[in-house]
Amino acid sequence: MQLGHPSVDRSPPRRKSQVRASPSPLTRKPQMRASRWLLTLGLVALVGLTTGCATLQQFAALQDVAFSLDGVSNVRLAGIDLDRVRSYEDLGLQDAGRLALAISQKDLPLDLTLHVGAENPQDNDTDARLTRMDWTLLLESRETLSGILDDEVLLRPGQPEDIPVVVSLNLLDFFEGSAQDLFELGLALAGQGGAAKEVALRFSPTIHTPLGPMTYPQPITIRRTVGG
Repeated sequence: MQLGHPSVDRSPPRRKSQVRASPSPLTRKPQMRASRWLLTLGLVALVGLTTGCATLQQFAALQDVAFSLDGVSNVRLAGIDLDRVRSYEDLGLQDAGRLALAISQKDLPLDLTLHVGAENPQDNDTDARLTRMDWTLLLESRETLSGILDDEVLLRPGQPEDIPVVVSLNLLDFFEGSAQDLFELGLALAGQGGAAKEVALRFSPTIHTPLGPMTYPQPITIRRTVGG
């Protein structure tokens, strides 16, 4: 028996099908998330740039504001309205007794209102929004009371604003002297006579910005000579 030759398939080889792998849904989602994340970062950066410019504009506007101490009003010493007297000799018996009693008890209340003028220049096209003011009152270059004014004040260009600062302190905590000396100090503050005195206010303004509150880098001191 003869063994035949093994059959050989001489047909042309089949081409292997080429299938391109497409990313599965699980693969596409991280890519989409990454794209959205980059877009979000871009938007955040753009907003930050915009608000940063607004902050710089508001801060520059505050630096341009001119502050002044325009006057003192509503001065009362031991409850005595100093707007209605001109000298120590004008005191009646009741007011003189009230003053003497306050000094003997070492509690001589001095109440007054300081008027801070603030003017945003006309050519400044940006509003300045004052939200807080940390202040210290100085009488004759002597530091007295400190406080905080947290009333919001909008400073529009070309519109001067009066910012009242109400102060109450015990005058005997900072000054000594006779009843007449202390009374004449109060008269000077009220602008009713007595020797000339210097009153000053040192303060640090804070403004509202899109990025939060921003405080003036250096305190401002405004002065005024009263009395005399």
